[in-house]
Amino acid sequence: MDETLPLAEFAAWGYGLTAFVYAGFALYMYAAWRGAMVGGGLLLAVILSCLWALANLWYARAPSTAAYFWSVGLDVLRSGGWFAFLLILLRPLLAGRRRRFLLAVCGVLGAQLAGMAGAGLALVPAEQALKLNFGGSLAGAVLGLALVEQLFRGIPQDARWALKPLCMGLGAAYMFELYLFADAFLFGRQSTLIWLVRGPAYALVVPLIAVSSARNPSWSLRMSLSREAVFHTTALGISGIYLLTVAAAGYYVRYFGGEWGQALQIMLLFAAMVLLAVFMSSSAQRARLRVLISKHLFPYRYDYRIEWLRFTRALSASGDERFDPGQSVVAALADLVESPGGVLWLRRGAAGGDYAIQARRDQPGANVVEPADSPFVRFMCEREWIINLEEYRRSPTTYPGLRLPDWLAAHFPGAWLLIPLTGGMGLIGFVMLAAARTRFEVDWEVLDLLKTARHQAASYLERMLAAEDLLEARKFESFTRMSAFVVHDLKNLVAQLSLVLRNAERHKDNPEFQADMLETVAHVETKMRGLMAQLQEKRSIDPPRAVNLAKVLENVRRAKREQRPPVTLDIPEDGGAIVVRAHPERIERVIGHMVQNALEATSEDGSVVIRLENGGGGRVRVVIEDSGCGMSEAFIRECLSRPFETTKVNGMGIGVYETQQYIRELGGNVSYDSTEGIGTRVSIDLPVHARMDVE
Repeated sequence: MDETLPLAEFAAWGYGLTAFVYAGFALYMYAAWRGAMVGGGLLLAVILSCLWALANLWYARAPSTAAYFWSVGLDVLRSGGWFAFLLILLRPLLAGRRRRFLLAVCGVLGAQLAGMAGAGLALVPAEQALKLNFGGSLAGAVLGLALVEQLFRGIPQDARWALKPLCMGLGAAYMFELYLFADAFLFGRQSTLIWLVRGPAYALVVPLIAVSSARNPSWSLRMSLSREAVFHTTALGISGIYLLTVAAAGYYVRYFGGEWGQALQIMLLFAAMVLLAVFMSSSAQRARLRVLISKHLFPYRYDYRIEWLRFTRALSASGDERFDPGQSVVAALADLVESPGGVLWLRRGAAGGDYAIQARRDQPGANVVEPADSPFVRFMCEREWIINLEEYRRSPTTYPGLRLPDWLAAHFPGAWLLIPLTGGMGLIGFVMLAAARTRFEVDWEVLDLLKTARHQAASYLERMLAAEDLLEARKFESFTRMSAFVVHDLKNLVAQLSLVLRNAERHKDNPEFQADMLETVAHVETKMRGLMAQLQEKRSIDPPRAVNLAKVLENVRRAKREQRPPVTLDIPEDGGAIVVRAHPERIERVIGHMVQNALEATSEDGSVVIRLENGGGGRVRVVIEDSGCGMSEAFIRECLSRPFETTKVNGMGIGVYETQQYIRELGGNVSYDSTEGIGTRVSIDLPVHARMDVE
């Protein structure tokens, strides 16, 4: 009992695993089945195999007569299911021999059933019943091998690739049957040890059947085997076999190593684990395994859906600030052909510019520029070929007219592929890829994938270059606009200096005028320095902060005190506590511009008034009112706020536009109320700042 218990447990685990494998395969096939007869026959055979494994699991866990007959009966049905599947596949090949094979199948199954019935009903002695059953099963194994041989030999040479895994799997299973029942027929009983491994042996052929199912769409089983799953499963299987081998060697070393056996075993296991880690982390070894799997298990080298998703993800990775767009393009193209890296050249400037290195991956740096009119660039522009340098070295006539640049051999001796990137802008660049990590054949499939990928990469780089050009154009536009504002402000400062010079002729001997003139010149000089700093830094020279609006209006009035008519300032008693958030220099400049416009539109005997009012709702209003010439509604609506629209002889038409843009930036609004011949009222509404730290 102690000796048989481990065997029974092993049998239960083995047949349980077999039932689980066949059940999972049956569920997947049922979900993928589209109603074709061949697929239905395969599904039936797999279901019967699952039931047979369950019956043997029952017999292993609880041996009984009922369990034995169920296992034998389902074994007969399982054999019949696989025979039916093979006959369906052989239907166009057997022609007139179909009836002969059908009779042979019926005879084999009949012999097995007769043996089982004779033993169950005690019609014949048990020994003869077993002989009859074993003989029928042995004949079934021979018949199965004959059917597999007919199938493999009958299909055309170019179609054998699709059915080869199935023939290998079923052939191996029938060879196992032949060995099992030949031994049983010879000795009159089944070998317990062979029966123990029968279930796991049949489970091992399921992957081969699945591969053939995926390779034959005519079976109407919409099945697909993921290359990634096959890759990781194969890698895991190789690792498992390797570790089992190492474990066996370690056991041998420990058993025969004497006193040093255990130490040697530990050293062996440690070295084996280190070697396995090195192998699994090696990109070259992974590339060799991936190429081997794609070459021998799949009709095409690439799973195009997976490759395209990976390529798209590699390009989109450049959206992360850690990735350079050019490096993303090089990495995406290199990963398609197992290359460790490469170099990207991009055109500098507009069409006709030279090509310079923009990005590189795992390649040495080099200051290499390829002229746009070189023979190499002209060849890529005209032919748009992907250049295989290994092929070119073997046979230069394959690429007629190609002249490689001298820097290629000098700086990049390991160059392998040259991929031109062409788009709507012509040849925008090219990529040089280094030699692959493993032997990699560049066939039509690789070239087609690279051609498609390069167009995607070229369009991506074109959009990147267009975005950079647009950003640069916007920077120039912003700089130009700011320059216009600065020039406008300089014009106003020059006007102040001109006014001082005109008055100096009459009041140069007046000490009060001299002091006032020095103060004005110092003020203008400070303003001009600030404007120049703003122009050089291309940004505001100070951040927005709390500003006392009453002080700003007082500064504006003082700056205009030499002009006529005099500016009147009207601030309520609580006006000194009104604070807004703005740039002190800029808010003073834009309000001063509106006051200057009012002065220029009003005669010397008129009036210009600046009033500070409560706008309500947490807002304050600055009103600039004059009794000048006024404006028409059409002019206010159509021309006033447009840049470079002006009625002044020496005006630039930028001041009102700047005022409106800046006030809106502060969250405020500018409105105009004007009547021709009567005057103009300008209202500037601003939000009141909550903080009271007065500037």
